[in-house]
Amino acid sequence: MQLTNITLRVTRTYCFNVFLRTISTSSQLQKLAEVGKLELPKIEGKYDTGQLFLHRVFGYRGVILFPWYARVFDRDAPTNKLVEPEKKVEGGPIDNKENKSKMHTFYQVLIDTRDCPFIRAQTEAVTFLSNQDSNRSLYAIPGLDYVAHEDIMPYTSSEKNPLQHELFDKFLTHDSSKDPPFVAHETLKVWQKKNHPWLELSDVHKETTEGVRVTVIPFYMGCRESPASSVYWWRYCIRLENLGELSVQLRERHWRIFSLSGTLETVRGRGVVGQEPVLSPRLPAFQYSSHVSLQAPSGHMWGTFRMEREDGHTFDCRIPPFSLESKPDESTPSQTNPTVPDETV
Repeated sequence: MQLTNITLRVTRTYCFNVFLRTISTSSQLQKLAEVGKLELPKIEGKYDTGQLFLHRVFGYRGVILFPWYARVFDRDAPTNKLVEPEKKVEGGPIDNKENKSKMHTFYQVLIDTRDCPFIRAQTEAVTFLSNQDSNRSLYAIPGLDYVAHEDIMPYTSSEKNPLQHELFDKFLTHDSSKDPPFVAHETLKVWQKKNHPWLELSDVHKETTEGVRVTVIPFYMGCRESPASSVYWWRYCIRLENLGELSVQLRERHWRIFSLSGTLETVRGRGVVGQEPVLSPRLPAFQYSSHVSLQAPSGHMWGTFRMEREDGHTFDCRIPPFSLESKPDESTPSQTNPTVPDETV
């Protein structure tokens, strides 16, 4: 099948390979709007800044800002294809699997705001510690995501403004002589350099249990200092994907959190971020972010999700262990304590 000859049409109904979008007219009729043409995905190399794409799993329209290179610890992969063993952390789970990594390309992207209400992924998941002394909370940049290379479905558009996002025109400009025809503003380069420590994606962890694949990406967010203590903060993004033919529902979470200070905490709760998502063959994936703090510069997290299949079978889906590592702060955060939204661990 020649993807280059397929005209892409987009509607607000999610499909696996094509994302369609219906447009209501004044007469209450609906029609399909042509968005662009699919291109052949790149098997080798990377996509450039300004590349338009559809997300292979979540179906949203997006544009690539810049790439990240991350170590992927895939506990399902044959060990003879991997390199660089992950260091063991005291207090971690007992596990006989050899956990090694390989380098992989991910992308920082903008999500089209028209698609945000219709995707099963948080669209304000990239959070930061506030830099204002008077602000005691986290703040989020809406419509940012991290996408693996294999989840990019590239397409072209003849529109000069094919994506709706408040940062699109600030970060990118149209240049018909380029391919793709959108190039980075100096604003994007400055923004990337300024926020590099808080945007950087370095490690990705994956594991599959009974056909449910869990992917975890941790991010260091910085440290809050006070006369009494130092509190270190991380956010973590989790994607669950059902690879089987039967629907499964996430019922409970069970976390274990080890701190270098010597504490080991156990947290149990219903669902995640106030939801008990169903992963069906039609809507197989769900992605969310949450936060954790430690009174030590490093630690370790692992756990399980209690899943229930539509045939009544329940099982514990393993969350792969991942390290919480701090970095030297290039700028001193304000002396405040942030609130913890979503799943409190």
